[in-house]
Amino acid sequence: MIVRRLLQRDCRPSVSRRALLGGLLSAGSALALGGCAGLGATGARYDASSLSVDPTLLVVTTRKPVNGARAKPWFGPERAASMTIARAKLTAPDESRLSLASVGLEDWRLDRIEPVPAEAGDLAAQAGGGDVLIYVHGFKQTFETAVLDAAHLSNGIKFRGRTMAFSWPSKAGLFDYAYDRDSAMWSRDNFERVLSALVSAPGAGRVHIVAHSMGTMLTLESLRQLHGRYGDTVTSKIGAVVFAAPDIDMDVFSSTIQRIGPLAGKITVIASTNDRALALSGQLAGGMTRVGAAEKAAIAALGVRVVDASAEGWGIVNHNLFLSNAEVQRVIRRSIDGTTA
Repeated sequence: MIVRRLLQRDCRPSVSRRALLGGLLSAGSALALGGCAGLGATGARYDASSLSVDPTLLVVTTRKPVNGARAKPWFGPERAASMTIARAKLTAPDESRLSLASVGLEDWRLDRIEPVPAEAGDLAAQAGGGDVLIYVHGFKQTFETAVLDAAHLSNGIKFRGRTMAFSWPSKAGLFDYAYDRDSAMWSRDNFERVLSALVSAPGAGRVHIVAHSMGTMLTLESLRQLHGRYGDTVTSKIGAVVFAAPDIDMDVFSSTIQRIGPLAGKITVIASTNDRALALSGQLAGGMTRVGAAEKAAIAALGVRVVDASAEGWGIVNHNLFLSNAEVQRVIRRSIDGTTA
């Protein structure tokens, strides 16, 4: 019962609470980083995000539409017979110093969904030909929260390019872990279709991926399929691959990254040994440590870059640091800026 209350309080915070925590963490992060290896601040300042100028996200989902996706909740937890491509029209918060957003009383809002009559092969054209950032959500997410988290991430790292959210069917319930896990894996073929369409388009930019929690397993499997199709030639098309708090068995992760060639060198793992959501996940998985809660040395030994964010996790669950912590977001931004072919 205690674990249930903790997860309900921290895994899915209210919008205003998340915004308020983000503001507090941003203000205090420079003081908190003294003993956190791998998260040293650079002092870099970035331009405004593309999303703040044009608050529109591309959305690709394997969820079944609700009432034709004409009104909230737009897409539910059921699995759809076919993938849907749409645009999510958002309203950005006023981020001026004296605004309501500055004190956590205003945040991003999803206003409407506009289905796009396009196939997966048309995604590169929809993305505009430049770099694309794809966000893949984790366990216990509604369609709306997944889209809003993509907006928070893109705006937080000041991404200059088109942002896309890939939303798979989640029941958004604390006790629906098995359904969510199976739905994520069920969606891997469609996500691989999305990646394939983007990397095979002539003149397209790089594809950057940030996947959270259970979404990292879906992403890793899709990358394995993508590498199986194109081989090492796909490497130059993939930019940064950031796994935030990956909910993946260490053995499964190790065996899979050995099958994706140089794509493994694109991966950055953001881990936290005090991630209590992953501790619970490990217990559900028979006591197997999840990658996102493992020691830094153990992950680095697998040949991927790893950032230890344990010193940043002063909350109860510490599972959403990529959204709430300014320094973790700087790590993601530097990963994107630093990737090469």
